[in-house]
Amino acid sequence: MRPGPPNHVEVCQSIAETRKKLKAAKRPLGLVPTMGFLHAGHLALVKRARQENETAVVSIFVNPTQFGPNEDFGDYPRDMSRDLRLLEKQGIDFVFAPDVGDMYPADFGTVVQVERVTEQLEGASRPGHFRGVATVVTKLFNIVQPDRAYFGQKDAQQLRVIRKMVDDLNMPVDIRAVPIVREKDGLALSSRNVRLSADERQAALVLARSLDAARQLYDAGERNAQRVRDAMRSTLADVPSELARPDYVSVADADTLRELERIDRPALVSLAVRVGPVRLIDNICLG
Repeated sequence: MRPGPPNHVEVCQSIAETRKKLKAAKRPLGLVPTMGFLHAGHLALVKRARQENETAVVSIFVNPTQFGPNEDFGDYPRDMSRDLRLLEKQGIDFVFAPDVGDMYPADFGTVVQVERVTEQLEGASRPGHFRGVATVVTKLFNIVQPDRAYFGQKDAQQLRVIRKMVDDLNMPVDIRAVPIVREKDGLALSSRNVRLSADERQAALVLARSLDAARQLYDAGERNAQRVRDAMRSTLADVPSELARPDYVSVADADTLRELERIDRPALVSLAVRVGPVRLIDNICLG
């Protein structure tokens, strides 16, 4: 597919107008769902979508239903003008940027709930989060009608949930995963990183160090999952609790996301840590 030269990206807020315009779009059509404030991790998704499809679409929508009552919906960074400049350089054809009121009118009363794979990790820490994710992604798929959709491996559980939803509901969308993009020092890119102070930014490196400790143990032959978790927690403890407060540390079956006793199958090693005002997640896959 064409890489796409820089162009003036078309932006639409209207659901009806978006459907009308994309109905005539060249196929295949690739969608990158985002909440905006784009970074290199998002752009890796965008580049894949641009390379692999005749039409490349990015949605920008900070979805309120995936935020809990005490989470950072109001503080989530937003900069539409900056995002559009970045997307124009990537040759994106179309941006769908709906209003909250259009996506969730006052009488809205339907949700999409994926069972089992949402019950642990992020699902346990953020009740209702994946219901909001599954609902908004279903709406985006219905509106945009993509052939392919692109998601980052950093949100590994989200990726698993969306794949399960697509399979269960027979959605004709090919879900494509893109590897985590990191800073040179190992920190996984996140739109929330801009909210970290200098000290907090340094403390945030403990997530990558914890995952490195897990990988080193595994590479040395360790298969006891609890010992791997203990090594990760020991690494996290090197940072004062006032800077980094762990939420969970997990070594789980990569498919079911249930905790493992032994790493005798593909495993998702993941953690969530609150660093200053920001809750960060990261993961690696073993086996």
